Amino acid sequence: MEVNDFFRWPLLRVMEEIEARIRARNREQELMVGLLRVGVPDYPERALREAVANALIHRDYQRLGAVHFQWQIDHIEITSPGGFPEGVRLDNLLITAPRPRNPLLADAFKRAGIVERTARGIDTIFYDQLRNGRPAPSYARSNEATVSVVIPGGAANLDFVRLLVTEAQHGRDLALNELLILNTLWQARSLTTDDAARLVQKPESQTRAALHRLVEAGLVEERGQKKGRTWHLSAATYRLLGDKAGYVRSRGFEPLQQEQMVLQYVEKHGRITRREVAELCRITGPQAYRLLDRLAQQGLVEREGERGRSVSYRRTPR
Repeated sequence: MEVNDFFRWPLLRVMEEIEARIRARNREQELMVGLLRVGVPDYPERALREAVANALIHRDYQRLGAVHFQWQIDHIEITSPGGFPEGVRLDNLLITAPRPRNPLLADAFKRAGIVERTARGIDTIFYDQLRNGRPAPSYARSNEATVSVVIPGGAANLDFVRLLVTEAQHGRDLALNELLILNTLWQARSLTTDDAARLVQKPESQTRAALHRLVEAGLVEERGQKKGRTWHLSAATYRLLGDKAGYVRSRGFEPLQQEQMVLQYVEKHGRITRREVAELCRITGPQAYRLLDRLAQQGLVEREGERGRSVSYRRTPR
């Protein structure tokens, strides 16, 4: 059933009405983790409450327009007039200090117990959504005139929820940084340290600390060295997530397999470039360079050309 209502009420009454409608429509699955029953709703209610409250508190009331709450088949989108408050951008959304556009309104919502007193509601939106076994919220549709948050719905990854609950039972409650990294590794298979730092919006040193905590917990493993280092879910994590083959797919080809693939390519085509090695073996440019250098040191290929794109490698004459 489609409903299209418009409210011109006091803001606290609007919040009560929207919360009541969310509770009436929000279904919940039951997940058993051992003897513990875990409810997995279509959408985490606390995250939705924070997102709606943010839209009402931080909107630009000098602009015409309304706050819109749209419940679609596979996502919820909440939009409000006015761009981000001064100093807030997409690339610092998770780390910037709270900057309410309407401080008195923000204080009223906190006193009423509607939003987090820490004023870090954005963390709640991301954290609860990820713990719910779904992709992270996205603010990518926002611009200078509108702030828009899309909260994905659809089928939850119940194995991911089970993994997080199991970790919590063992005394390992994962922080938002770690949840973001795990969720992204589950979807993208691998991350570089730079990618992870951009994802969590933290300095590289803090990002490495989060990655190493996940390694120590047995959830993530690292491969490669220095600039070529990448991070992947561990075999145990893939097993817990019900995807045993995922570890093999994410690991890619072993070094000996890569060497044989390069040599076979050279036999067939006469020569190969670093870019072609990277594409063939699904590795980074620096990793391709080291692979070719290793083959050259073994006397299996030799370099042609001086620098840049003119450099290629051919089979060493026997």
